[in-house]
Amino acid sequence: MRAARFHDRKDIRIEDIDEPQLKPGHVAIDVAWCGICGTDLHEYLEGPIFVPAHGHPHPLSGESAPVTMGHEFSGTVTEVAGDVDDLSPGQKVVVEPYILGDDVEVKPGVDYQLSPNMNFIGLGGRGGGLSEKIVVERRWVHPIADHVALDHAALIEPLAVGHHAFIRSGAKAGDVAIVGGAGPIGLLTSAVLKAEGLTVFVSELSEARKDKARETGVADEVFDPREVDVAAEVRSRTEGRGADVGFECSSVPVVLDMLLDAVRPAGTIVNVSIWGHKPEVDMPKLVLKEIALLGTIGYANDHRRVIELVEQGKIDLGPFITGRIGLDGLVSEGFDQLINNNEEHVKILVNPRA
Repeated sequence: MRAARFHDRKDIRIEDIDEPQLKPGHVAIDVAWCGICGTDLHEYLEGPIFVPAHGHPHPLSGESAPVTMGHEFSGTVTEVAGDVDDLSPGQKVVVEPYILGDDVEVKPGVDYQLSPNMNFIGLGGRGGGLSEKIVVERRWVHPIADHVALDHAALIEPLAVGHHAFIRSGAKAGDVAIVGGAGPIGLLTSAVLKAEGLTVFVSELSEARKDKARETGVADEVFDPREVDVAAEVRSRTEGRGADVGFECSSVPVVLDMLLDAVRPAGTIVNVSIWGHKPEVDMPKLVLKEIALLGTIGYANDHRRVIELVEQGKIDLGPFITGRIGLDGLVSEGFDQLINNNEEHVKILVNPRA
């Protein structure tokens, strides 16, 4: 089968590799669509990061570069192992793409995303969504309703990132949120917040991203920090209190500063973005306002709720898809677009069979 293989920085090749073989406790899937993630771009430009460097195998997968890429994907079950009795060929599914130790429990109340040596399918090994087929442990395979389109379903993984940030924040219906940055994760986090009943304000510079936040309905208002004092605008719409929660989705220091201003005393800020540098934090403001600044990574027990929101029509993922390409165009039509023309795109999907 064909697959996109990460060899090294700026070296991704479309290659013919052996099809994966079904094993006990596993599910075989024909991949339908796979999204290109910001993490994939970081690997391409700066890696290997999550990808184990050649000759340095990951302690759980036992693999090192070259590895098959892609961790935001959907597909159809083609075969199940004899000891799997709750999935059937033909079912639509998405994958929660973790690589964890066999002894790590995956159940409510367990922060399994924080377990030692955690990595992701499509980065740390075990195949990836940028290939025609994949075999995955049953515990990571989530069925979806037949009426959910498989291209939309490929966005469930990044949507789960936003949902996990929402859960970390402790926010509830009726609260007010300010989201800093309307890139893919900022928009999808906003979609979760709106679906869960929050009022959502978004701060963003890019005209295209501001338009996307408005047209998708994920923001009640969108502010451009070049034109207004965003924190002052948030306070003016909350009777001077400020937002209950803030979400940092940009990895830009001035956005974090704005959030510290915009949330109310004893409010919460959740950092969702991945930072490539250490920012300065206004600790006096954080202390004097008793702000809780929280980190978040990945997801844990979030996929089922996110799938419900999509199945119930509370989140429409279609408008966030801004490109569909084949595997041969992965770098030229996918990576290069997202690197050099990123303001025009939210999510580019790849059909590994095209």
